[in-house]
Parts: sequence; C-alpha cells; structure tokens
Amino acid sequence: MSSRCLSSVTERRRRPATPWLGAALAVAALCTSAALSAAAGTDEPISVVEALAIEPSKVALGKVLFNDPRLSGDGARSCATCHDIETNGASGARFDRSPEGAALEFNTPTVFNAALNFRLNWEGNFSVLQDHARSLISNPNVMGGTMEAIVQALGADPAIRDLVETAYGAPLDETNLVDALAAYQRSLVLVDSPFDRWLAGDANALTEAEQQGYRRFKAVGCAACHQGRNVGGNLYQRHGIFHPLTSGGPARVRVPSLRTVYYTPPYFHDGSAGTLDEAIRAMGRAQLDVILDEDDVRNIAAFLKSLTGSHAGKSLRKAAP
Repeated sequence: MSSRCLSSVTERRRRPATPWLGAALAVAALCTSAALSAAAGTDEPISVVEALAIEPSKVALGKVLFNDPRLSGDGARSCATCHDIETNGASGARFDRSPEGAALEFNTPTVFNAALNFRLNWEGNFSVLQDHARSLISNPNVMGGTMEAIVQALGADPAIRDLVETAYGAPLDETNLVDALAAYQRSLVLVDSPFDRWLAGDANALTEAEQQGYRRFKAVGCAACHQGRNVGGNLYQRHGIFHPLTSGGPARVRVPSLRTVYYTPPYFHDGSAGTLDEAIRAMGRAQLDVILDEDDVRNIAAFLKSLTGSHAGKSLRKAAP
C-alpha cells in the first residue's frame, strides 16, 4: 500500500468505528485501483472506453426486437418504452410504471454502457445480458410476456424471419431472441468522450473546470468506487456510510457507472435526487463525510459531463420528466 493510501486509512481511523469500516473498504478499493492503473502504465483510475466487437446482423435484429411492443404481454410496450435510446437510454421518471400502472420498485438505469457493468440492475441479480432480458420479458411488473407466445408471434412475421435467418441461419427461438437483444445492448457503448480524448493525450479536450473537477473527484475519494473504464459498475457498496442517502431499499447496491450520469436524472436507486448538483452533495456527505462547496459541485459536475461519449454519432440528452 502506498504512503498516500496508508495516510488516508490512518485519517479514517479517527472516525467512529462503524462508518470507518465502509470508508476503509472504499479507500482500499481506491488503492487497489491505483495499483492496477500503475501496473497498466497509467496514473489514472479511469481508462478509455472502446466499442465492443459485435456481429452487425445480430445488432440489426436486436434493435428491431428492442423496439417491438410484441415483446410485452399486452402488446403495448417495448424495451424502448423505459429505455429511450433517442434521449438518455432510460427515462426522466423517478419510477417507471408496470403494465397496471403501479410504480416500479427502482429507478430505471440507462441501457447505455450497461454491457460494461459486471452485474446488471441495482441489486446485481444478473451477470449475463441474455438472462436479464429473459427475466424482464417474463416479469409481470415490466413486460409481462411469455416466451412461447412471443416467439410464435414474431416468428410468423416475414421481416423478423429474414433478420433471424441472416443473423443465425435458423428460425426464431428463445435463445436467439435474447441473444440478439444482448448483441444490441452491447452496441450501446458510448465512445469518444472528451475525457477519453484527454486520457489519450489530447491536452485541450477538457476545460480547466473539468480538469479541476476530476482532481477533486479523486482527492475527496469518489474514485474509490467510481473507477475503471465505466467509472463504476464494477463493485457493490453500502449506501449511507456516514449519513443516510436514500429512503430505503437494499442495504447495498451495485455501484452505478457515471459515464452517462450528467444526462440521467433523477438519481440513486430510489430516484430521490432530482438534480446532479443535489446528488453530488448528497454523495459527498453520505458516502465520504465531506461537505463539498459550490466550486467543488460545479467543477465535479463539469467533469462528469465530460465522461459522456456518443452513440452512432449522436450525443445524449436528458429525457423529459
């Protein structure tokens, strides 16, 4: 452990015993990340995002399926109903609704860069995109469909049959349906962000405010949990280490990626933070026991905006509430 990491742990030992445990784990994660970065020949805890290699014919089929309401039991909603690819890959609602109109349990995460997460959804119940898709399609609170009926209906569509034949050389079935949806999601990786260009050596890619925000992001400890190519999405963490953060839910959640965070309000698994500034302040206090001043919040928000790349040449935009 470096002297810098050791001093950080020593400082945390002056805190009350219970909160210190969570903070120490976060510091250890940051030190591990720093060690891995050093081994990779970089001093930064964040790495460049690159597009994933995917078969175009599978992506083409998956895109059609993703937007097809016949994946739902009532034929009224598609994956894109809650994951709007034209805006932020999610929605602007605090909670999206079930087919019966009830509020869902968690705020909808964006589908952009989801393929880079080590686990999927807030509780991390799935590690494979195909399994996650299968679960959402059959979940009565989400799509409420049955695979047998969906395969039968879509398999009878000549346009779908042609796409499936091109991609898989076989008729539509449950396996290639969820595989095509997974292929499409793997294509939704955002690349060429200003921050990635800066990491790659373009000194002019970031403004001074964005660079200052990144320095503070690291200095106060945000990078302990938000690091790697997806700036998060690669570990679990308990929320409310020093102070309460949300209104409830699971005691620990999968740490979200921050690659799209500027464009995906509201924030946290319960959608309780309506603005990014509010979320930044809340995270500093609850997770790090740090009170961030206005300059810190403004600069960190600028840095977070710089993390967002583009998809198919298009930038993200915030969805309407």
